[in-house]
Amino acid sequence: MDQGNTAFLLISAALVLLMTPGLAFFYGGLVKAKSVISMMMLSFGAMGLIGVLWVVYGYAIAFPSADGLAAPWSIDWSAIGLTSLLETPEGAAYPPLAFVGFQATFAIITVALVSGAIADRAKFGAWMVFAAVWATVVYFPVASWVFNFGLADDGSFAYGGWITYGMQEFFGVGALDFAGGTAVHINAGAAALALALVLGKRVGFSKGAHVPHNPPFVLLGAGLLWFGWFGFNAGSELAADGTAALAWINTLAAPAAALLAWLVVEKIKDGKPTSVGAASGAVAGLVAITPACAFLTPGWAIVLGLLAGAICALAVDLKFRWGFDDSLDVVGIHLVGGLIGTLYLGFFANGTGLIYSGNLTQLLVQAIAAFSVLVYSFVLAYVIGFIIQKTMGFRVKNEDEIAGIDTVVHGEDAYKLETV
Repeated sequence: MDQGNTAFLLISAALVLLMTPGLAFFYGGLVKAKSVISMMMLSFGAMGLIGVLWVVYGYAIAFPSADGLAAPWSIDWSAIGLTSLLETPEGAAYPPLAFVGFQATFAIITVALVSGAIADRAKFGAWMVFAAVWATVVYFPVASWVFNFGLADDGSFAYGGWITYGMQEFFGVGALDFAGGTAVHINAGAAALALALVLGKRVGFSKGAHVPHNPPFVLLGAGLLWFGWFGFNAGSELAADGTAALAWINTLAAPAAALLAWLVVEKIKDGKPTSVGAASGAVAGLVAITPACAFLTPGWAIVLGLLAGAICALAVDLKFRWGFDDSLDVVGIHLVGGLIGTLYLGFFANGTGLIYSGNLTQLLVQAIAAFSVLVYSFVLAYVIGFIIQKTMGFRVKNEDEIAGIDTVVHGEDAYKLETV
């Protein structure tokens, strides 16, 4: 066992776990002051719930140890409760439980991302029910499609999910998704769009009607997300080596470029570059580089960041044109950014992209992967959300939304103003 790689993986897992509290601050600053606790609790609720479900059965669904390619939806009954993971395979570079913990943090942040689409108007209990069901029937299987690989006795890859490994049998190349452009960002963005449609618009929804109550929170959250994202991307190499270093540099370069591009678009479009725009641009770049961080030279990573920052800055306004209330722009940043990063590899991936190979095969498999996850997640999220809305109710009453749901749902206020 390699203690250096084990330490690298465990530290990376801790960094990724920090992303969820970072997301809570990012989202919390974007909502109105009367619903900031509710918004942040959706992220912390996901940490508690998905952390337990992952250990109990989530890992067993996402990483079944069947022979051959993993089925699109299967479960390893021997891994329920991680009972089969107490022994380390001979020759493995790190303990299996280190990988279990690393992947758990991915599941947590993916579910938490979805909550940004239902800000200011969702019941906490209904959200927890949705999170449990969606994680079980959507995230855990999709994680298997993208991340699952089997370890042989010598610690090498033996088999994997159909998106990244299975399509090699038909096209000669599999889809490239190093750290979760499909499984995390497209997956969460599609589910967010579905929930935004199920819950409907906030009271008084219109452009400029809902402004962030605390931009410093947004900047703090974006900083924590960026910090944790180095573990997210570089840690996905599962080894402290040159590929991890490349992923690290690209995780610096792409979001930096995206931040600048977002501010330029914002200045041209609205006349002023804003702090919220800077934070959103950085996140858009982080989203786009996630699937591509180990497959691009740093120069092409900067180009990707510029594209993602500019396009996502324009995409966030689609909700006003098309009439869906994606409260905190999960669709405009995570779905659109995830699609950009995933499809971009079809053109610029080292060795297999169009400019290197001269053919469109890599772009084809990237598109199959992206839109398969998008459709699967959207349809099931819509069905789950619709059933919850029609049974226990997902959305709070309009009068509670206007009054502020922190007090109604949690019995707390974020800010206590005392007069002397």
